[in-house]
Amino acid sequence: QLVESGGGLVQAGGSLGLSCAASGPGRTYAMGWFRQAPGKEREFVAAIRWDSGSTYYADSVKGRFTASRDNAKKTMALRMASLKPEDTAVYYCAAKPYAGFGYSDSMLPRENWYRYWGQGTQVTVSS
Repeated sequence: QLVESGGGLVQAGGSLGLSCAASGPGRTYAMGWFRQAPGKEREFVAAIRWDSGSTYYADSVKGRFTASRDNAKKTMALRMASLKPEDTAVYYCAAKPYAGFGYSDSMLPRENWYRYWGQGTQVTVSS
């Protein structure tokens, strides 16, 4: 089970942090953040590999968002800075317990690669 927290309302240019906690036994190979704005499809935001801590970002958030993980607590954080109104969306975390056959890092932005999903948390950026 994945539970997101930390969403809210912030002014443009501000910062906000999200957290995703994984509960239950089992391992984690990677976790990702996705978002869905009203009337739009869900899109990839960031991902992190649990083994190496390597991070991957969508071009739209590079340099502004930072993903991190805490292996012991099984949590993933997303620090969002220089927020823009177009960042307004419901943010979802996702997890995959294993890499799977034929894995490559190119799979990390694909939402259908992930097995578990959180319920989502709203982020609203006012102009």
